Amino acid sequence: MQDKVIMDNILTSVKSVCDLMMHGAIESSTPNVNNTFKTALNECLCIQHELYDKMAQKGWYPSQSAPQQQIDSTKQKYSGVS
Repeated sequence: MQDKVIMDNILTSVKSVCDLMMHGAIESSTPNVNNTFKTALNECLCIQHELYDKMAQKGWYPSQSAPQQQIDSTKQKYSGVS
């Protein structure tokens, strides 16, 4: 199996775990359980970020920059939303 495929599978799995931890935090009924899920979510997000960085460095996860005009337009569109 190619390294890119392996990394992509790991990243997809970690994203799924992040989703589960987020839902666990949302649905938790006690502060202790909520804090445990939030801590686990933060750790998962850190792992996800590290994986993304490594993949992006190798060119395996390319991203595109949005034009500044599009960024400004989107910011203006949602700036009045509360």
